[in-house]
Amino acid sequence: MFGFGPFATFLVIVVIVILSGVKILKEYQRAVIFRLGRMVDPRGPGITYVIPLIEKMIRVDLRTVTLEIPPQDVITRDNVSIKVSAVLYFRILEPNRAIREVENYLFATSQLAQVTLRSVCGQAQLDEILAEREKINNRIQEILDAQTDPWGIKVVLVELKHIDLPQEMQRAMAKQAEAERERRAKVIHADGEFQASQKLAEAAEVIGKQPMAMHLRFLQSLVEVSAEKNSTIVLPVPVDLLAPFFKKSET
Repeated sequence: MFGFGPFATFLVIVVIVILSGVKILKEYQRAVIFRLGRMVDPRGPGITYVIPLIEKMIRVDLRTVTLEIPPQDVITRDNVSIKVSAVLYFRILEPNRAIREVENYLFATSQLAQVTLRSVCGQAQLDEILAEREKINNRIQEILDAQTDPWGIKVVLVELKHIDLPQEMQRAMAKQAEAERERRAKVIHADGEFQASQKLAEAAEVIGKQPMAMHLRFLQSLVEVSAEKNSTIVLPVPVDLLAPFFKKSET
């Protein structure tokens, strides 16, 4: 009994150590393996075995990572101080490089994104940042993608999330927008008056060539006035009916 006890204990320990090397990786996970300090090919998904005390495994998630870039103080090219935040989407294409080439790829990508956001927005004017967000997004994505490519990381998308303007700038932009709306309203009103004057001139020309058109218009006006049940009706008298009286007064 005393001789079998230590052996059984040793056997149980050996079995536990052997079974501890069995790892299960999900479909979106890969295992970066270090064998006695040397990196070997990644493994997974599914069941894999890591030799205890000889191999070390680091799990790497291959799904797209959403990284929020905190608000950054930016001075634009036209010397306007703003705060800009963004959202970064990236994923790992090569797990071995993501572990080998950079100490902490999440922290490194976050810091690089913050610096790039400040740099790109600082090179643009405020109107460009507000009106051409797609251009700014693409520029930031190109720079980040080029910088993170040696790490085995692919930047999928960058989107500016929020642009915080100073109160003075917000009031100035509101006044500018109001002035622009008033200008458009005046232009539209003037264009309408011009078109109406053109139509009136054309109508006068037609009536001048066809005197009967004036009488038809007169009868139409009588029908419209009578349909409204007005108590007072004003009847315009054509000028040509008064022409004989004007001639007599001149003689």
